[in-house]
Amino acid sequence: MDKIKKIGETEIYKGSRVHLFKEQLLMPNGKEVEWELIKHIGAAAIIPVADDGRIIMVRQYRNAADDYTLEIPAGILDSKDEEPLTCAHRELEEETGYKSNDLTYLYKFYSSIGLCDEIIYIYIANNLIQSQQDLDDDEFVTLERYTVDELMTLIRNGELMDNKSISSILMYRDYLARK
Repeated sequence: MDKIKKIGETEIYKGSRVHLFKEQLLMPNGKEVEWELIKHIGAAAIIPVADDGRIIMVRQYRNAADDYTLEIPAGILDSKDEEPLTCAHRELEEETGYKSNDLTYLYKFYSSIGLCDEIIYIYIANNLIQSQQDLDDDEFVTLERYTVDELMTLIRNGELMDNKSISSILMYRDYLARK
């Protein structure tokens, strides 16, 4: 395939979590186009597996949905230099009140590749150690525990709609099947 060349970029908005840019691109056919792109520092998310095999999920308010959603714990990298594994350890404890020295990398993915460059790194956390939640001022999180089968039912019924959680549960189910 012919390469598309970025020929310009204008920052439209710089927020604490995202930056919005308008990019000028030169297409293979010689035409110039503009695309909008949200630049994001990246994130890590965790599938916390309790001793009984159930997954600890968080229920929290999400402005985009204007509702409380069920998700795996996750958080934004503190800086572009922070290792995703470091972020995963921090977010696991902050959101769930559990620590683990047994995090396994599962996979990574673009969260919304059509408009955002965010990459989310997914880890499995086993051998959880009770600690204490340390929520941010804007976080109101409750914990719920589910089997993989129960989560699959919630996905099928449209009750679990968070993409990082859906794809992570599917990948975790595949991981278990290959063990």
